[in-house]
Amino acid sequence: MADPIELRLGWVIVYVDDPAAASAFYQAAFGLAGEFVHPSGSYAQLDTGATKLAFASYALGEQNFDRGVRRTGVDEQPPNVELALVADDVDAAFAHALEAGCVALASPEDKPHGQRVSYVRDPFGTLVELATPI
Repeated sequence: MADPIELRLGWVIVYVDDPAAASAFYQAAFGLAGEFVHPSGSYAQLDTGATKLAFASYALGEQNFDRGVRRTGVDEQPPNVELALVADDVDAAFAHALEAGCVALASPEDKPHGQRVSYVRDPFGTLVELATPI
């Protein structure tokens, strides 16, 4: 049997209508650093350490594979993926996210395993968890 292939997570891409606007929002709402926006405007990437967070246009998704991805409506139930952002002060991060334009889904709460967690939804429909380190 062949040796197993070793993979690692390189980036997470969220599909949105306007990647540059999503990147700017995440910089303002969550203090993430912008890395670059493609000149076409179809892709933007944030500097989030070893694993990057990026935004791609729905149109780019349609170019990459037939029919692209399902659009997420902000009034629908959140999609089956969440972005987890780690903060030492979840309450402050939660308040700042709401001021920036996120919608509260669950206020900060201490979980049985000792972590403090909250949930918001960004203006693009993405589910975001704000949590202390595990």
